[in-house]
Amino acid sequence: MQRIRLRYTKRGRLRFTSHRDFQRAFERALRRAEVPMAYSAGFTPHPKVSYANAAPTGTGSEAEYLEIALTEHRDPDKLRELLDESLPDGLDITDAVEARTSGLADRLTASVWEMRLDGVEPQTAENAVTAFLAAETVDVQRKTKNGMRTFDARGAVADLQAGRPQPDRPGEGPCAILRLVVRHVTPAVRPDDVLSGLRAVADLAPPVPAAVTRLAQGLFDEESGTVTDPLAPDREAAPAAPPTAAGTAPATAPEGPAA
Repeated sequence: MQRIRLRYTKRGRLRFTSHRDFQRAFERALRRAEVPMAYSAGFTPHPKVSYANAAPTGTGSEAEYLEIALTEHRDPDKLRELLDESLPDGLDITDAVEARTSGLADRLTASVWEMRLDGVEPQTAENAVTAFLAAETVDVQRKTKNGMRTFDARGAVADLQAGRPQPDRPGEGPCAILRLVVRHVTPAVRPDDVLSGLRAVADLAPPVPAAVTRLAQGLFDEESGTVTDPLAPDREAAPAAPPTAAGTAPATAPEGPAA
C-alpha cells in the first residue's frame, strides 16, 4: 500500500464550503481521476482518506493537508495533476509527496493566519495589537454544542502583527492587515477568537466581517518563531536518485591534435 500526502487550498467563494462539502468533492475527484484507492473493511467500505485539522467554514486557506492510501503505486506529481484537474477552481491541489515518515498530524502544531480588516485604520489595529500582546490573559466566549464556553485567547498566540495591505491589493477606504501565528491548543483558538479578544481589550470592532486566510500550518519552531513545512520530512526521507550512465562513465583524456 502506498500513502500520498497532499496539500490543497480553499480560495475565493469556495472558502465557504464546509469540510463535509470538500470531502464529497474530493471523493468525486478520486473517482474521476481513477485513483486506485484502498478501502476500509466492513459493511460500508469507504476510501482511506485522512484529513488533518481542516480550516473553519468561511475561512480561506493555502495550506490544508490530507493523506490517501493507494493499492497501486502512482507518481505523486502526476497524481497531483490529475486530482487538480478533477476539482473545481478554488479547491486546488498544490503539492504531493509520498509518505515516508509517520505522524503528519503531529507536525501540525501551529498556523499562520492573515485577517483583512476593511474599514479599520492601520494605526487603530496596531494599538489594539499592542494592548492584546501586553495582556497576560484575554478571556473570550464562544458558543459550542455544549453551550457558551469561556477560554483564554492570548496564550495560544505566538505572534501578532498589524500592517497595511500590499500595494497590489488596494481597496476603498481604510484597511488593516493582521498576521498572526496561533498554536494548536485545546480548546482550539481560532482567528475569530483573537478578533473577539481584540474587541475585549481595545474595543476593536471592524464594520464588516474580516476576510480570514490560513497561509501556512506546520511544526512551530520556538527558537525562530516560524512554522515549518510539514511535508519536508517526507521529501528529505526520499531515496536519492541513482546515478545516470553518463554520470558514472569513466572520464577520458581529451584527444590531442591530429598528427
